[in-house]
Amino acid sequence: MSDSNEKVYSFNKNEVYTVKIEDVGTGGEGIAKIDGYTLFIKDAVREDVCEVKITKAHPKFAYAKLMKVITTSPYRVEPPCAVSKRCGGCKIMAAEYSEQLHFKEQKVKNNIIKIGKVTDFEIYPIIGMDEPYHYRNKAQFPIGINEQGKLVSGFYAGRTHVIIENDKCFLGVPENEEILNIIKKFMEEKNISPYDEVTLKGLIRYVMIRKAFVTGEIMVCIIINGNKIPNCDELVERLKTVKGMTNISVSINLCNTNVIMGKVMENVYGKGYITDYIKDIKFNISPKSFFQVNPVQTEKLYSTALEYAGLTGCETVWDLYCGIGSISLFLARSAKKVYGVEIISDAIRDARNNAKINNIKNAEFFVGKAEEVLPEYYKTHGGYADVIVVDPPRKGCEVTLLDTIIKMSPLKVVY
Repeated sequence: MSDSNEKVYSFNKNEVYTVKIEDVGTGGEGIAKIDGYTLFIKDAVREDVCEVKITKAHPKFAYAKLMKVITTSPYRVEPPCAVSKRCGGCKIMAAEYSEQLHFKEQKVKNNIIKIGKVTDFEIYPIIGMDEPYHYRNKAQFPIGINEQGKLVSGFYAGRTHVIIENDKCFLGVPENEEILNIIKKFMEEKNISPYDEVTLKGLIRYVMIRKAFVTGEIMVCIIINGNKIPNCDELVERLKTVKGMTNISVSINLCNTNVIMGKVMENVYGKGYITDYIKDIKFNISPKSFFQVNPVQTEKLYSTALEYAGLTGCETVWDLYCGIGSISLFLARSAKKVYGVEIISDAIRDARNNAKINNIKNAEFFVGKAEEVLPEYYKTHGGYADVIVVDPPRKGCEVTLLDTIIKMSPLKVVY
C-alpha cells in the first residue's frame, strides 16, 4: 500500500515545459524540477532556462528533450566538436571546462555521501588539466557503412551501435585522421568490406591507434573478422609513411561479441610494442596492454598517490589491479618492496619486463584476481603492508578483498 501522504504527479509524454536547470545528473544530463517532480534533460547545462518536451514519463521522474535554450547559462559554451551531441563520447562538452570539473567533483562527493553513507570527510579541489583537448593516447574506431553506402569510421552514438562519423576527435591525436584515411582508402581500392554486426560478414571491425606522448611512437592494430588482410604488405607500406609509425599488428576476432580485441594477435611490422615514459620510468606498451589514456594527468595522478602514500624507503606496498605495473614501478623507487597483482597474464608479463628495463628489482608481480591472491598470500605468509594502493575496475573491490585489507591493518590505503 502506498503512503497516503505521497504526492501523485501527472506528467505525460510530449508535454512541453519551461524549466531552469538546477543540477547535473551522473550521466551529464541536466536536472530540473517542477513542484518536486524531476526532469532529466540531455544537453542541458546548469543554470540554463530551457523549453523541454517530455519523451518518457515515470511516476516520480521523466526524461525530456531540450527544444531550445531561452536564457543561456553562464557556463554554456559552443562545443568545438560538430558531432558532440550525437556522438556517445563527450556528454558535457557544451559546458565550459571549469563547470565540467565542478560536475566531476560533485559526482564524487555525492557518491561518498549517498552510496558510501559517509558525511564526515574533507574533499580537496579537483586537479584539472591545463589543456583539456587532444589528450587521449589511445582510440578505438569502429569501421562501417553509412546509409549512403559510404565507408565511415568514428564512434558509436550513445547506447547504440550506430557509427557517428568522426575521424577528427577533439580528444584524440591529429595522427588518427591520417591513419584512418589511409586504411579506408585502401579498403575502397581493394574492395574490402567492413564488418556487419547483423550479417556477421565483412572483414575490418575496428582500428585501434595508440601514440606515445614522450617518444612520439605510434601503434596501429587492425581488428578483423577473418584470418588475414588481403595485400596486407601494401597496407603496411602505406601506414609506414605516417610520422612516428613504430608498430602495426592484426588482431583476429571471429566471435559475435562486443569485445573488441581477439585472442590471436599477429605482428606485421615493428617490435610488437611502443615505448613511453611516465616521468623517468620507461614502459613498453603492447596492443593489449592497459596504459592510462591521459598521460599528462597520469603523471599528476601518480605523483599525488605517491605524496599520499608518504613513502620513506622502508615500506612494504601492495598495488592491487596493477595492470602493466605503472603505479607499482612509480612507487617502487620510494619503497622497500612493492607487490603488484593483476588478473591479465599479458599485463603481468609487461609489468615484469617494465621492471627489468628500468632496473627495478624490488617489485614482484602476481597473476590472478586481487580478491583471491591477497587473501591467500595473507593466509599462507601472514602478509603485512604499510601501504595498499587499489585501482579497481568500475564495480569496485570485492568484499573478501576489503576484509583482507582490514586484517592486514595498513597504515594507509590509497584508492
